[in-house]
Amino acid sequence: MPKQKTNKALAKRVKVTGRGKLRRHRTGAGHLKSVKSPKRIRRFRKETELSHAFQKHARRLLGM
Repeated sequence: MPKQKTNKALAKRVKVTGRGKLRRHRTGAGHLKSVKSPKRIRRFRKETELSHAFQKHARRLLGM
C-alpha cells in the first residue's frame, strides 16, 4: 500500500509543537490595519491553537 502524502497547503500554514499541538497564525492581519485597534493588531502577531473541531482532520492531512 502506498504512503499517505502530506497535504502541503496545510503543512505551510500549521506548525506542530513539541507536545504535538497544532499552531496557526491569526487571520485578518494582512491589510486595512488603520481600521483596527492597536490591541487587535498586537493580537494578530501571536499564534493560536488550531480549533478542536478541525484538529482531527488536520492531523490526517499532515499524515500524523
